[in-house]
Amino acid sequence: MISRRRTRTAVLVAALGPLLATVACTSATASPAEPAAAAPEKEKPRLAIPDLTGPYAVGRDTRQLVDHSREDPWVPSAGPRRLMMSLYYPAREKGRGKATPYMSEREARLLLEGIKKDDAIDPATVAATRTHARTGAAPARGKHPLVLLSPGFTLHRATLTLLAEDLASRGYVVASLDHAHESYGTEFPGGVVTCTACERVEGQPDDEAEKKMIAKGARGRAADMSFVLDKLLGSGSGSGSGRAGGLGRYASLIDPERIGAAGHSLGGNASAYAMGRDPRIRASANLDGTFYAPVPRAALGRPVLMLGTEAGHSPGSDDRTWPRDWKRLKGWKRWLTVKDSGHFTFNDLPVLAGQLGHSDPAAPLSGKRSGQITTGYVGAFFDQHLKGRHQRLLDGPTKTNPEVRFRVPSA
Repeated sequence: MISRRRTRTAVLVAALGPLLATVACTSATASPAEPAAAAPEKEKPRLAIPDLTGPYAVGRDTRQLVDHSREDPWVPSAGPRRLMMSLYYPAREKGRGKATPYMSEREARLLLEGIKKDDAIDPATVAATRTHARTGAAPARGKHPLVLLSPGFTLHRATLTLLAEDLASRGYVVASLDHAHESYGTEFPGGVVTCTACERVEGQPDDEAEKKMIAKGARGRAADMSFVLDKLLGSGSGSGSGRAGGLGRYASLIDPERIGAAGHSLGGNASAYAMGRDPRIRASANLDGTFYAPVPRAALGRPVLMLGTEAGHSPGSDDRTWPRDWKRLKGWKRWLTVKDSGHFTFNDLPVLAGQLGHSDPAAPLSGKRSGQITTGYVGAFFDQHLKGRHQRLLDGPTKTNPEVRFRVPSA
């Protein structure tokens, strides 16, 4: 259930609270022997996205996209469906262009307020996380595969920055999306949009009604992905598209025959669903997401990566949607679980927490390994299925990744 996912968010950030509170509170206690002496203010540690694995520098452009053909599914009175998109791409030279922010301090504050940790965590510390992408960087020549990314429910697209930047460094164009009214707070032109969808889901009378509402969210995100493809490839209607919207120059970077989708939690479900509704999407990766909306029949023969926690997504665990859809998948497929992982192992949260010396007792896999496993296996998946390069990493267990277990459930 999404409510359980949100509980896990609160648990993780609650564990981070004392650490980040230490970062925020920089005043020192004077020594009893020298009461008049003031201790120097401690410098706040700087969080940073880890080094990337690919040879390319990374550029980034951020745009609002508006789909005038659809009304907002959560707040119809708000008008047409809106998205925020961070478009990452392989760039020619490192260091060219301006540094890009991780997220705004206002967005960080809204996230912390949503999980009721704004009194313990300094949003400036989160917002100031150093990234690799640069605005205005010259794109690398040639056509590149495209990957669409969708974050977990309530979470900002910035929580998938490491994966987005790493894929771009490996030669992918990456469209990372925020879906209006589905995060605690996302800045759009004209103001901040908060999580009306959270209220709608929590307001359902029972678990079955809640699941149906969440499945609606996955289907809506799938439609968002198709709309984004229309804009990036130069078809369809809506603002923020074509040469008038400044996206025309990116169409020449994208190979329309090599498109994939991936996401964390609800975003992972949406990615698989989108592949079944849009034949342009050739492969999808689900990072620890329940298949509230079953994989459509049209996608059953296409490549699917299912990467999740050992506790929540091993065969026989509570989530029965994975074995259900595993049996239905007829094409290339992998079901991988990660030992000592948690629901947020597959986004940036434990990576940044690890830089503060923290590991969650309920998910003791280090932040460093969390990032390495996520980028390594997702990158290998798309390298194999969008670039046609066989990846031995996906053939079976390896000594270098002892935490990752290949599952082959019985029929």
